Amino acid sequence: LGVFLICTYAAKEATKRMKKAKLYVPQIDCDVKAGKIINPEFIAKCPPGCQDVKYRVYGTDIYASFSSVCNAAIHSGIIDNAGGKILVQKVAGHSGYRGSFSNGVRSLSLPRWRESFLVSEGKPRKGVTYPSTLEYASSKSTAVKSGNDCVNVPTGDAVHKEYQTSPVPTPATQMATTTPTPTTTTTDPSTTTPKPTTTTTVAAAAKTRPGLHRVRDIAFRGSSTSASIRNILRPNTGIQCQEPVAAFRRAAGSPAHLAMETDSWKPGLSLFDTGFSSKEELNPKPLESISQGNPSCKVDLSFLMDGSWSIGKRRFQLQKRFLSNVAQALGIGSAGPLMGIVQYGDDPCTEFNLKTYANSKDLRNAIEKIAQKGGLSNVGKALSFVNKNFFLDANGNRGGAPNVVVVMVDGWPTDQVEEASRLARESGINIFFVTIEAAAESEKQNVIEPNFVDKAVCRTNGFYSINVPSWFSLHKVVQPLVKRVCDTERLVCSKTCLNSADIGFVIDGSSSVGTSNFRTVLQFVANISKEFEISDTDTRIGAVQYTYEQRLEFSFDKYSTKQDVLSAIKRISYWSGGTSTGAAISYASEQLFSKSKPNKRKIMILITDGRSYDDVRVPAMAAHRNGVIAYSVGVAWAAQDELEAIATDPDKEHSFFVDEFDNLYRFVNQLIQNICTEFNSQPRN
Repeated sequence: LGVFLICTYAAKEATKRMKKAKLYVPQIDCDVKAGKIINPEFIAKCPPGCQDVKYRVYGTDIYASFSSVCNAAIHSGIIDNAGGKILVQKVAGHSGYRGSFSNGVRSLSLPRWRESFLVSEGKPRKGVTYPSTLEYASSKSTAVKSGNDCVNVPTGDAVHKEYQTSPVPTPATQMATTTPTPTTTTTDPSTTTPKPTTTTTVAAAAKTRPGLHRVRDIAFRGSSTSASIRNILRPNTGIQCQEPVAAFRRAAGSPAHLAMETDSWKPGLSLFDTGFSSKEELNPKPLESISQGNPSCKVDLSFLMDGSWSIGKRRFQLQKRFLSNVAQALGIGSAGPLMGIVQYGDDPCTEFNLKTYANSKDLRNAIEKIAQKGGLSNVGKALSFVNKNFFLDANGNRGGAPNVVVVMVDGWPTDQVEEASRLARESGINIFFVTIEAAAESEKQNVIEPNFVDKAVCRTNGFYSINVPSWFSLHKVVQPLVKRVCDTERLVCSKTCLNSADIGFVIDGSSSVGTSNFRTVLQFVANISKEFEISDTDTRIGAVQYTYEQRLEFSFDKYSTKQDVLSAIKRISYWSGGTSTGAAISYASEQLFSKSKPNKRKIMILITDGRSYDDVRVPAMAAHRNGVIAYSVGVAWAAQDELEAIATDPDKEHSFFVDEFDNLYRFVNQLIQNICTEFNSQPRN
């Protein structure tokens, strides 16, 4: 009985200790972003004083993981500026986040982001165990690996990194979700290199390929024994490339990414202060390996390398030689072009990203070691992958350099490319296609998407596409391709503050303006418009004129050239009448901005010379909630309180006032500068 009582007492004490341990809630700082915390669901305590504009929030109800967790909680009304406990749940990324003003916090709009989160009251959900210590993505960790990268490369003969799974909070009735955490294991060097035993595996795999796509180099399928064995030992998961076994033994001087120049568009942000670790980071590179590169060709470049079975072994080697020659001709370096490679087959994966290599020599050595992936030629899938995953700050994207993708295609793709290409172009990516040995007349019936190149490239003027009749003449297009890629003046799809918006002008045509002053207003509108890069894929311009009534002068999709837009502005006729500014804002929201493209920044510039006869606050707030960035320009008798109500917060950066129409020109440069400053402060995704 005594033993029983002692055991019972010990069990109760243990239970008490467990309960006490569960009560501990970790505290986070105001500047902590959800994306920096690895845990998919957690409870945390926010400190007082997080309601501050420097802690940026993106979205409403559902927030981009780039947001401050605590300020998002204040915005959603879960806590106030005094702080408190919150429950955070990670969810999938969204194609758009709507900004709003709520509970004293102004959240911003964002076209899209790769991960989102929800905030709710800090009470544990039934059946879920929450961590007492949060896991953070460390910028110094050498074991962090992107799930879309190729297999990690060890630095020693016997030691390599593996990833184990550790439990994270999940409902008790469901399977445990796992979080990758690194552990170091030792492996016998003698077992790391499989010995070739048969030549039938690749041939068997080749038989599963659809007959639509051409098959070349049949002999290769029966001779690449080591590649076939590796593919059996490490089956393709769709996100990791298979590395050659020889790559598991690296020289001491193996290249690694290095800190390059600071992004001039984002002062103070180092390219490598982002929590990302490259697979090459385990071997620091000596400083002399840094190259400044060719400063007249500052582009961020991704090659989509065809690793499909149709290309064969010999042509795959020719493709690698071509990429190596391009790297040499470009002059890779921190002040010039940076280059990464994504290999695609059934699924794409990153061989190395923009920041992995800082000079042409190391890059060429890395290209030589790339092993063929195999599979189909799913180009559309690869373009979607690059659009969502490649051009990130964590991967070395510099923001101020144009984003360029060069797609290498043997024959034709085995999936649709049009939609994926359109989304990539509208994200500011310049797409080039290099097609080798295009479909012959007898083969065109097998092409899934006719004219796929014209549907994919940035412009169908021949600048963005090169057709090569044979793999054996591919070397002849090295210089022509390099010249085009480096012609930054013609890379029209690069996303900047001048080419990524739908700008709607809302123009007061009331009687108090007068004919002469109205022409001055139109000149002001034209002077702003001509500073932007205008086309159907770049910035688009629309205009509404209002009095008591409203009139759509032209919509966003009406004109696609700068000259046509300027001519249309010049043809706007003066209406004359009353001043119903609130109704005009509602009309512009419905007739202009509701038809804006999803990934365009919606900018409204309203010009008025007097107080409105109706309320402007409610229509302006509705426009803000729908993601419209509003600028107000008042002249003469315009009411300052109304200008501030119309303008997006902060008012001083979005509202302007001049005493007479002839002074409008003074604000052209300031207004454009403010538009660009706001654009550059947003994260690029």
